Amino acid sequence: MPRPAPLNLKQLRRYSVTERPSKVAQGSFAKVTPAGSSFRTFTGNLPRILAAEKFGCLVEAIASAHRRRRTVLVMLGAHVLKVGLSPLLVDLIERRIVTAIAMTGSGIIHDFELAYQGQTSEEVAEALADGSFGMARETADLLNAAIGEGAKKDRGIGESVGQMIEEKKFRFRKLSVFAAAYRVGIPATVHVAIGTDIIHQHASCDGAAVGKASLTDFHALTQVVSGIGEGAVVLNVGSAVILPEVFLKAVSISRNLGHSVKDFTVANLDMIQHYRPHQNVLSRPTALGGQAISITGHHELMVPLLYAAVMEKLRQEK
Repeated sequence: MPRPAPLNLKQLRRYSVTERPSKVAQGSFAKVTPAGSSFRTFTGNLPRILAAEKFGCLVEAIASAHRRRRTVLVMLGAHVLKVGLSPLLVDLIERRIVTAIAMTGSGIIHDFELAYQGQTSEEVAEALADGSFGMARETADLLNAAIGEGAKKDRGIGESVGQMIEEKKFRFRKLSVFAAAYRVGIPATVHVAIGTDIIHQHASCDGAAVGKASLTDFHALTQVVSGIGEGAVVLNVGSAVILPEVFLKAVSISRNLGHSVKDFTVANLDMIQHYRPHQNVLSRPTALGGQAISITGHHELMVPLLYAAVMEKLRQEK
């Protein structure tokens, strides 16, 4: 069988590289930041490429939302509290930059323990060996009591826990995101999956109260979402499943009732990009219009960077 003739590469159609559109140009490159420079100089010297460019867009969106008094909803996985970011979140709440908070059920556990004793997060593997994992008395009984009392008064979990921490004047209550939200008077909601949190293991847990109070919080979050429009910002930081699912349902209810909920900025910040945040926070809710930003990185680095950049931006605008 005859061998096919080789391709004649001299017949290729070519062009000048100077005439070709290029996605990366030297004007977008990072700049050297001199020693002793301000943080504003550092962020201004980041490359205007990919995640660094998106980071700048997110900073601008948050600063603009604050300036225009638009909603800034922050949905948090509990890991964000465990890596020491409560002081930054509390400050953003007290400055009215963050206008609404949503967390999973584990959020109240770490928030409470930080307020109660200034520390949290047990060694799960060691405690699981003898069945002592999750058996902290004060954490379960005080939180379950707060939820039960709040449910009787038709209050959500977030408000009930924040009120309890504030009124009991725990020594480290300045670290509590829920207490800060209660003091300022912004919505702070908790969205629970029964059986996922250590306080559900105890006899003091009333499932009916947990369900009622968490449903109250779902309605409160939906009220927040119904007011999201042009210029608002929604951040999902570290929740891979529950909060993206809850947010999507809140968007659907809001639009069903006639609220447009579009033309806002959504961002997902996590160490790994998961399916549900991509679909239910970034993609589907912005299909009618809006800006979707995905930034991958450790919370203990990304959140302080975002906090500092936003604060610098707002100071610059004064």
